[in-house]
Amino acid sequence: MGTVGELCVSSFQTFLCPAVKPLEEAPVPDDLTPEEQQELENIRRRKQELLEDIQRLKNEIAEVTSEIENLGSTEERKNMQRNKQVAMGRKKFNMDPKKGIQFLIENDLLKNTSDDIAQFLYKGEGLNKTAIGDYLGERDDFNIKVLQAFVELHEFTDLNLVQALRQFLWSFRLPGEAQKIDRMMETFAQRYCHCNPGVFQSTDTCYILSFAIIMLNTSLHNPNVKDKPTVERFISMNRGINDGGDLPEDLLRNLYESIKNEPFKIPEDDGNDLTHTFFNPDREGWLLKLAGGRVKTWKRRWFILTDNCLYYFEYTTDKEPRGIIPLENLSIKEVEDKKPNCFELFIPDSKDQVIKACKTEADGRVVEGNHTFYRISAPTAEEKEDWMKSIKAAISRDPFYEMLAARKKKVSSMKRH
Repeated sequence: MGTVGELCVSSFQTFLCPAVKPLEEAPVPDDLTPEEQQELENIRRRKQELLEDIQRLKNEIAEVTSEIENLGSTEERKNMQRNKQVAMGRKKFNMDPKKGIQFLIENDLLKNTSDDIAQFLYKGEGLNKTAIGDYLGERDDFNIKVLQAFVELHEFTDLNLVQALRQFLWSFRLPGEAQKIDRMMETFAQRYCHCNPGVFQSTDTCYILSFAIIMLNTSLHNPNVKDKPTVERFISMNRGINDGGDLPEDLLRNLYESIKNEPFKIPEDDGNDLTHTFFNPDREGWLLKLAGGRVKTWKRRWFILTDNCLYYFEYTTDKEPRGIIPLENLSIKEVEDKKPNCFELFIPDSKDQVIKACKTEADGRVVEGNHTFYRISAPTAEEKEDWMKSIKAAISRDPFYEMLAARKKKVSSMKRH
C-alpha cells in the first residue's frame, strides 16, 4: 500500500513523461479517510484531464507541422509548375511571338501592359533575338507602345552614336521588313536625342546617321564588298544632314574609326532559331536542284521558303538544312532545260559573281557555296509558277539604302519649305 504522497509522485511521473509507459496505479489503501479518498480521486481526475490536454496539444502540433510541411511542398510544386509554364511560354514566343505573349498573360505569368512585356523582352532570358525583333517591329498600336517602352529601358546618356547602336542592336535582331526597321530606328533616334540633347539638330539627323553607320559597318566588314569606303567618302556622304548643315568632322571620323576597328556584333540565336524560322514558311515542297561539281546531277531536295531565304533539306525530318540561299538582290527567270518546268536564281548584271550562300558537306562542315546560279525543276508547270511567284515576292533589296534615300529626301524637302 502506498501513501497519498507516493500516489501523487506516481501520477506526476506519468504527466511529466507521457511517452514513458505510465506506472501502474497503486491500489487505494483501505485505511484512507473519506477526505483522503476524495483528494486521491481529484488527483486522478486532474491527471486524466492533463493527459488528455497533452494529447490534444500533441495532435495540434502534429497538424500544424503537417500543414507547414504541406505548405512547403505546395509552394515548391507551385514554383515548379510556374517555371514549367514560363519555359513553355518562352518556347511558344520563339515559335510565334504573339501567341507566346498571350499564353504568358493567360497564365498570369505576365501582365498585359506594355511596360511589363517590354521588361520581359529586355531581359530576354531564353528568348530568340529574331522573335523579339519581329514582335517589336509590328505596327499594332499596342506593339508600338511596347517598342517605345523597350527602347526607354536602354540608357544612352553620354554614349556616342556607335556605342548606343551597339547596345541597341545587341538586344534583338533587326527584322527584314523595311517598315519594321523604320519604326524601330525612328524610336531609337528619338530616345538617343532625348538622352543626349544638343548633339543633333533633330531626330532625322540621328536617324540618317544611324543608317549610314549600319551601312558603313556592312561595307567595311563584308568580304563581298570590294570597294571599301574611306573616311573622306563617309564624311562626304553625310554632308548637309544636320538640318541642312554639316556635322563636325571630328565626330564623323571618330564614328568611322570605331566601326572600322570593331564591327557590330550580331546576336546569335539559340537552338530555337531554326524552329522559329521553319514554323510558318511561305512555301515548302519537293523540288529538283542541279548540283554542282564536274558532273552535273539533279538531286531531289525538300525546299522551304521563309524569311527571304530559300532553305533545302535532304529529308523532311532533318533538323538543319543542307543549304541556305539568301534571296537578297537576286533575280529569278524561267529557263529551258532537258528537265521540265525549270527556273533559275541568279545575280542580275553579273555573270561570274558567286551567290552569297552556304551548304553543309557530308562530313558536317559548313562551307560557302560556289554557285553563280541555282537551277531548279518543279514537278509541274503549275508548281513552277507558284514557286516563282512566291520567290519573287520574297526577293528583297537591302532596305537601308532605300530608307536612307527617302529620309534624306524628306529632310531636303523640309529645308526648302
